[in-house]
Amino acid sequence: MLVGPNTLPHTRCSTCRYRRFRALVIKSIAKYLFSNAMEGLKVSDANLVVYVHPSKSTKVQQAVLRELSSLLFKFSENFDGVVLAYDFQIQDKIAKILPGFHPYFVVRLKAKLLLFAPKPNMLLEGKVVKLTQTSIHVIVLGFSSAIISDEDIREEFNYKIKHGDEQFGSRSHKRHVIKVGTVIRFLVKSFDEEILHISGSLVPANTGGIRWLARHLEEFSLTERSPRKRGESEGELVIQEQAYSLNNDNRIKEVKEA
Repeated sequence: MLVGPNTLPHTRCSTCRYRRFRALVIKSIAKYLFSNAMEGLKVSDANLVVYVHPSKSTKVQQAVLRELSSLLFKFSENFDGVVLAYDFQIQDKIAKILPGFHPYFVVRLKAKLLLFAPKPNMLLEGKVVKLTQTSIHVIVLGFSSAIISDEDIREEFNYKIKHGDEQFGSRSHKRHVIKVGTVIRFLVKSFDEEILHISGSLVPANTGGIRWLARHLEEFSLTERSPRKRGESEGELVIQEQAYSLNNDNRIKEVKEA
């Protein structure tokens, strides 16, 4: 059960819409996850603990989904990335009841998280949504905004207005044009974890319009870039022997096991 949206179905009709929307979200994410050029995505395995109110004892699945959905499209320091989607399994059929005025019971999960964690010098892909004479504005994965300032656009590109449309055209390659709607590959300079904003660059020669790069710059494949450790190249981060708790204010706290 891989979940993307942060709302839960309440009726049969809304359940169908929910499943269709979830399928579209997953399909969109998978497109980038298995792309050879898109970096910044990784899968993390984690042991989670969710506190469920007694009133939800007959709807544990929904209660868990609500808690996990509160993590979506937010940066998590514990997982070092933005949670895009998750898959989970409830570990035990019998939950431990906590003492107190509100006797919450503990549900232990084993979850697999899809994370977006862009780092400097990684290559990302996004769609251009706005152009000005001094900047290019991009949306990555449909939620994270990026800006490429004039100083980070290589001199090869020249700003002009053609047939009423703003665009950056290459002086060296007339068919290499960047305009609104173009999907581009750019280099990450920095990432603001709080507002999920990326500062990018088009200075490297292996950046620019995706279609043009695919036809003319095959030599700039990821395998020829600077070497990295195997775990980094596979984009996997495994969290072992750790458990996290989702409390009622939707923040994660580490749980020390007895």
